[in-house]
Amino acid sequence: MKFVELNSLSQKNKREILKLWNNEYPRNLVYENLEKFQDYLNELKDQYHIILLDENEHLIGWYFDFLRDGERWFAAILDSKFQGEGYGTKLLNLARQKRTELNGWVIPSADYIKYNREAYKSPLEFYKKNAFHVHRDIKLETDKITAIKVSWSRNSK
Repeated sequence: MKFVELNSLSQKNKREILKLWNNEYPRNLVYENLEKFQDYLNELKDQYHIILLDENEHLIGWYFDFLRDGERWFAAILDSKFQGEGYGTKLLNLARQKRTELNGWVIPSADYIKYNREAYKSPLEFYKKNAFHVHRDIKLETDKITAIKVSWSRNSK
C-alpha cells in the first residue's frame, strides 16, 4: 500500500475518488457525475489530500482537509474491503502530522443505505478510537443526512 500526499488532484484521481465516494457513502450523498463532484471540491479552500493506493495503483482510500469558517475540516473514505486493517488510522495519523486540529461531520446511525443497497456503517466508533471528541450537541441536519461533529486537537488528550 502506498500513501501519496497531494495539494491538488488529477482528473484520474477525481474519477477514482468519485467512484469510491459513491460506493461507500450513503446513497443520498452520491454525486451524479464528475462535474457535480468537481463543483463540490471547487467550493473548498486550501485543500490537502492523501490518497491510498493498493499494490496495483488502484485508489482505495482518500483523506482530504480544507478550511471552512476559519476551522480545518476533513473527510475520509476507505474502501469497505480494506476497513479494519489500520489504513484509516494511518491516513489520520499522516494528516495529524501536518495539522493541529481536525473537524468533521459523522453520521452516527445505521439508518442510511449505500448505493449498492448495503447498510451504511457509521464510522463514529472509529473516530472515538482515534482520539476524536464527539460533539453530540453540534448537529448538521439537511434533507439528505443528519450528522454530528467530531473534532481532534493536538493540544487536547
